[in-house]
Amino acid sequence: MPDQHSLAEVERATRERVQHLPLDFTASHALLSLYRAANAVRGRLTNAVLRPNDLTWTGFLVLWTLWIWDSMETREVAESVGISKGTLTGVSKTLISRGLLERIPSTVDRRLVTLKLSPEGVRLMEQIYPEFNKTESTVVADLDQAQLDTMTDALRTLVESSERY
Repeated sequence: MPDQHSLAEVERATRERVQHLPLDFTASHALLSLYRAANAVRGRLTNAVLRPNDLTWTGFLVLWTLWIWDSMETREVAESVGISKGTLTGVSKTLISRGLLERIPSTVDRRLVTLKLSPEGVRLMEQIYPEFNKTESTVVADLDQAQLDTMTDALRTLVESSERY
């Protein structure tokens, strides 16, 4: 659901509320825009693709990560998706119960577990990812190629600088 206030209204209200503080409003507005865009895109993808397939955003990220990388130890999956191991445990139990994931205990250290997609999980990802990508294309359709390239480069730089600190 979109915010009841436009981005410009939120920026203006923020500036009025905290103008007495020594803040970098350019950075604040840029990241507010990023946050709002990410939430809007996530909501659209969830409503258009994930919810009809009974998936949460986090569940999809786990499936996508394992679809791309084949199999991973649970610690690596949690780190890649950006969730705690505890959250991954709950999500993976749900996906395993639906027959989408397989849990493979380590033969060397019983504390370690590897996750991989089941054949049904692979089938689901091959079915829904084209829908997901079609929605992604719709979301960026108002950007020309130069804008899309600039945005992609800027976001990659932001990710790299955020991961560095």
